[in-house]
Amino acid sequence: MAQAVDITHAAGHGHGDDHTEHGGHGHAGTGIENRKLMMWLFLASDCMFFGSLIATYMIYRNRTSDLGVGPYPHELIDIPFTSVSAFVLLMSSLTMVLSLGSLQKGNIRNSRIWLAATAILGSTFLGGQFFEFTEFYHEGLTLQSNIFGSTFFTLTGFHGLHVGLGVLWLLTLLFVSLRGGLKKENAMTLEIAGLYWHFVDIVWIVIFTLVYLLPYNEEVSSGEHAARGQEIAQQLLRLF
Repeated sequence: MAQAVDITHAAGHGHGDDHTEHGGHGHAGTGIENRKLMMWLFLASDCMFFGSLIATYMIYRNRTSDLGVGPYPHELIDIPFTSVSAFVLLMSSLTMVLSLGSLQKGNIRNSRIWLAATAILGSTFLGGQFFEFTEFYHEGLTLQSNIFGSTFFTLTGFHGLHVGLGVLWLLTLLFVSLRGGLKKENAMTLEIAGLYWHFVDIVWIVIFTLVYLLPYNEEVSSGEHAARGQEIAQQLLRLF
């Protein structure tokens, strides 16, 4: 009987050690931590959401000229300014990687510095987007002004909302870190936030390319505009 009790106690002790080793979080059958798997599933659904918004924008991007209602995209788009904003957001992905790497090495101080830098860069991007929206509004572009305004503000606005939520998440983690709650052994918490942040950056690369860099050829006929937009939209839907 004593031997049976000892075996039971040893088994229970081993189970507790395993639970502690994984930080109290279970792992899926694939070996991926449950929280990380849930984040991947969320990003997959968000990918389809942005895919539909981008496809809609590509279908209607040149219909403004058909209706004869301005202002037109080529009159408003400022590629140099937006390029700087895009560069700032992309650099925030680098600082996010540096923050996670520092935390995984146990360098809490550097992790906090890079995490704060990521939040600052994200906030700078949001400031640039707010400035751009304000300038477009002063030029007469609103959600109700024409099709371009409706699709543009919806697409870029939802992306800005995602960036804003990401900045709040990063600031929360920074606050937790300053109170000693973010250490090497729970680096997975920061890694999950990093997955979300990198996703937001990748989505902006797609938006920046299609909305700002793809030329708006006003001399092309409306039928060719529609055909091009639908072709690109179909390719995007296949990808997402």
